[in-house]
Amino acid sequence: MPEIPLVPAHWRFPAHPNSVRRARYAVAESLPQFLRPHLGDDLGLLTSELVTNAVRHGACQTGEDFIELVLWPADGHYWLAVSDPGDGKPVLAHPDSDAENGRGLFLVDRLASAWTVRPRPTRGTSVIAGLPFRQGG
Repeated sequence: MPEIPLVPAHWRFPAHPNSVRRARYAVAESLPQFLRPHLGDDLGLLTSELVTNAVRHGACQTGEDFIELVLWPADGHYWLAVSDPGDGKPVLAHPDSDAENGRGLFLVDRLASAWTVRPRPTRGTSVIAGLPFRQGG
């Protein structure tokens, strides 16, 4: 009999800067207790960067758009997908040391073992990033 996977955690937040903190907290709380010391900080940073980018660049911020997050374990990773209604494709930048912006995907690229950008089937874009973990802690 195949191993039945966990049901992914799923959230929807308004496309508003206040949602960044709420998303980070929700993701951190959904991690199993034994993984929080190992993945909590990095997953929190990934969440913050991806949700911030989605709010700034992927939503119209009229109060009608939402940012969606899905978190699930698979293949020795915790995967985080952050989706917004925008049709733009995020681009990895290499900012100068004195630049005030542009480090979001650079940090994601450094933290995640793998990441990608995918169009959604109906409307929008998802950025998916994975952090490795060891089974059993």
